[in-house]
Amino acid sequence: MSRLLTRLLGPAFFVLALNSPASAQNQPPPQSTPAPQPANSGVTLRASTQLVVVDVVVTDSKQNPIQGLKASDFTLLEKNVPQQIKNFEEHKSFPPAEAAKLQPIPKLPPGVFTNYSPIPVSHTLNVLLLDTLNTPLKDQAFVRDQLRKYLNGAPPGDRIAIFGLSTRLYLLQGFTSDPETLKAAVNQKNLKSSPLLDDAVGGGTGPESLSDMMSGFGNSPGMAQAVANVQQFEAETSSFQLQLRARYTLDALNQLARGLSGLPGRKNLIWFSGSFPINILPDGDIQNPFAVVASAEDEFRETTNLLTASQVAVYPVDARGLMTAPMYNASNSGKKYASSPTAFTKDLQKFSQQTADEHSTMLQMAEETGGRAFINTNDLSHAVTQAIEAGSNYYTLYYSPTDTDWNGNFRKIQVKLQQQGYNLAYRRGYYADNPNAPLKKGALPVTTPGTPPPLDVLRAAMMYGGPDPTQILIKVRVLPASTDTETTVAPRNVLNPESKVKGPYRRYAIDYAADPHDVRVAPQPDGTSLMGLQFVIYLYDQDGNLINVAEDKTHANLDTAHLASFRTHGIPWHQEISVPVKGTYYLRIGLHDVIGDRVGTVEVPIASVKNLAPPTPPATQPSTPPVAPK
Repeated sequence: MSRLLTRLLGPAFFVLALNSPASAQNQPPPQSTPAPQPANSGVTLRASTQLVVVDVVVTDSKQNPIQGLKASDFTLLEKNVPQQIKNFEEHKSFPPAEAAKLQPIPKLPPGVFTNYSPIPVSHTLNVLLLDTLNTPLKDQAFVRDQLRKYLNGAPPGDRIAIFGLSTRLYLLQGFTSDPETLKAAVNQKNLKSSPLLDDAVGGGTGPESLSDMMSGFGNSPGMAQAVANVQQFEAETSSFQLQLRARYTLDALNQLARGLSGLPGRKNLIWFSGSFPINILPDGDIQNPFAVVASAEDEFRETTNLLTASQVAVYPVDARGLMTAPMYNASNSGKKYASSPTAFTKDLQKFSQQTADEHSTMLQMAEETGGRAFINTNDLSHAVTQAIEAGSNYYTLYYSPTDTDWNGNFRKIQVKLQQQGYNLAYRRGYYADNPNAPLKKGALPVTTPGTPPPLDVLRAAMMYGGPDPTQILIKVRVLPASTDTETTVAPRNVLNPESKVKGPYRRYAIDYAADPHDVRVAPQPDGTSLMGLQFVIYLYDQDGNLINVAEDKTHANLDTAHLASFRTHGIPWHQEISVPVKGTYYLRIGLHDVIGDRVGTVEVPIASVKNLAPPTPPATQPSTPPVAPK
């Protein structure tokens, strides 16, 4: 660890930083030099080349990742036509044995946060999706227990976020490599009973239906017709509930894919669910089987398109584990089957067909996105280990399609390996939509077929719940500015007019300290060096809605002496932001190097700092940008 880094992580560094010239309050405003532009915008590549990105996971017969392959080992075809691999990358997870040798982060005082990690974070992002909409309570509890088991032995460095799914998607924990933080999210008491499952608790066949009860009232023609009418009503109601679950599920996956599209690289979506309600088939046992048919094929295609375009590989995990037919469950009284000899066979066939359809959906989604489905296993913690291990050791192949007719048709991708006996997981194709065509309402913008949109570094870094970029090492102190509340927001704060939040507000003081060696400067013809910095704070509510923004920009032409001083003393800054007193909120705090287009961010829950004492002496007003020395 470097000397400056050690000082930066130490609490005494704030005293030095806040007394340096850059934080002086009596400086005149900055020069009106135009804001410098990022040096690595990548416009030329996007304008001149259409690239398709294919992530390939290679494993042996025991699902162990295979490493050390070269581009020449792979053959890539599109519509059976060989394609030239333009670029090739191998990605590996950080060895746990090496992580054990690294020193832990020094313990920081209350209210102080950093994006520094002694363990190199994985380049791959992992998302755990806890599906309460399609999972009975019993199976939800089983999933939580298995996740605790996984986290107790989780390797360091894996960046994991946890989302929940009910009738909407919600964030339980943003991306972090800290197992203790993840355990706290898993331990939250937010198990929810699904409003759309017949057996919301689990373990049985659900409540006895009205048609089953009516079946014991006799076999007269009138009663038989009444039972048939009730069965029709029950089937249509059940189908409607299934359609709602399918719609909510697909909408949540679409929302998740769109959110993850702003983050670079591969994302592994590990989806725990008690059922996968995508395919809805007709029921031949009712009077009008077509009344309950609902095809989700178009929505399913849109979902898989968004996932593959965002480099999201899906690893569905059946939360029910190794299943037996519910007819054999001890909680089932068997009364229904005693009065109807054929009912048992029909229910068994229905259960077998439904399970086969759900597993088929899991396998299809995994195959189309380059993931793997975990079916009929009670060791869900090992399934998580295998999914993250496979998804963190992979190869990325880039190619420019020889077919430049962007007609929207599906193009099949095939990847072959010279070596025999290995398993390959990769996305199987993409729809060749015209990257220059006008966007449809709500469509995901793409500039290359099957690839995510150009990355806005700052926007991605400031995403609620997103991973904390470490291109710039920063430490921030977040404390209440005072014990008072206010009816208006602090200076330089801009409320989101769509949030409709109201006061009273409490003001919080944010003090930065950053490693200057992570910031680039641009040499100028007059011998000076141009520096450009952007300090940004976003305030989010617990649903990810943007509430308030505080932003400062500064630039300076530094001569040799000032540049040396800048490199020695670090980067201090002070900002203040107002937070509504009522509600649950999160601060996303970021420093953007405009010259190098590099970012460092941290995310701070207000709940972790709201009861701390204000700083002594009282917090100063927001920093005035320093004069640009000549």
